[in-house]
Amino acid sequence: MTTETVKYQRKELELKALLEITQAINENKTSSVLLNIFKFTCLVHLNIRSLLLYVVDHEGYRQNISHGIKGAVPDLIPLEKVKDNKETGELNIIVDEGFSFNELETYLPVYHKEKMLAILFLMKKDESLELDLDFTQALTNILVVALENKRFARRQLEQERLKKEVEIASSVQRMLFPANLPQNGKLKAKVTYIPHSTVGGDYYDLIQKSEDEVFFCIADVSGKGMPAALLMSNFQAALRTLLRSSSDLKMIVEQLNYTIFENTAGERFITFFLGSYNYKTRELNYVNAGHNPPILYWEGERRSEILEAGTTILGAFDSLPFLEIGKRSHLKGFSIHLYTDGLTENFNDKDEEYGDERFGKFVKKQVCVDPEEFHIAFFKELEAFSNGVDRMDDITLMSLRFQ
Repeated sequence: MTTETVKYQRKELELKALLEITQAINENKTSSVLLNIFKFTCLVHLNIRSLLLYVVDHEGYRQNISHGIKGAVPDLIPLEKVKDNKETGELNIIVDEGFSFNELETYLPVYHKEKMLAILFLMKKDESLELDLDFTQALTNILVVALENKRFARRQLEQERLKKEVEIASSVQRMLFPANLPQNGKLKAKVTYIPHSTVGGDYYDLIQKSEDEVFFCIADVSGKGMPAALLMSNFQAALRTLLRSSSDLKMIVEQLNYTIFENTAGERFITFFLGSYNYKTRELNYVNAGHNPPILYWEGERRSEILEAGTTILGAFDSLPFLEIGKRSHLKGFSIHLYTDGLTENFNDKDEEYGDERFGKFVKKQVCVDPEEFHIAFFKELEAFSNGVDRMDDITLMSLRFQ
């Protein structure tokens, strides 16, 4: 057989290899199918007996193909253990003890736009025949770029999916909050809600059950995004359903805890405060389920206290281990400030926390103040305290003034 005939046959086989891999790419085959076609194309059409392909990802060079390898080779080569010099063609790979690439006679680094995307190790099938390394490198480049494009497309789809999920979760959350808050002779309410991200984990509500009875609550749901928004939505629906049939705080809280535990199997929880005030009896009842205790300010007596009585966080146990209903009687002319931990866990540039104590002192200074004015003054103070340091969590403050 003449040399020209051998060259012709080799070129024919290379052309077959190129057609098979490009056809698979054009047909949008999966990454695993592309890798299999590449492997068998190399083994059948090219003078290759053994091959090992590593493709780069965020951790390093990960093994994608291994064929005909007898010795131990690593599944992953960390990025910092690969030093390549494109100009000289030198490639230095540090492997842990017990691993070796010695049985593979040739390596081919695969570049795209100055970045090394892959490393191909191989051994010839027939020592007497040539192997066109340039063609093999080019074919590998076509494969690896196709894999990279697929990974990029998947990442874009995932980002679009997450963006859509966040938009939906944000819409769900906005619908949960009350559209209007009371501003009348009996009650004036003001809420400031500042989410840390597009979808926060805070929840608040105010429900006028009857002419004499009003319910109000604040909660902090563990987690963020769509799961937190859905849990919050279920929680609100359960709370409003229970309030339609009963005013028994003990029963309501126990049922809410059971619902959350059943839905999340104890993997998520909610800190929660629920209060009710009866204008006729002038009595306040409340339950604090592991939440930051709201501050009750008695305007007539010029004193304040925190509302701690209650139970543990909701959703952690199938049944609450203890439960105490807090009661305050003979109330007339008072304010309640409910908030989430994002408010007091603000830090300044000296790494000092704003804290519950500072907030308590601020409340005592703002005597008989309209909730709107209270919020303006408070957030001005909080901004001055933070001195430009970014928030770490959602902030919710709900102030209620009963007159």
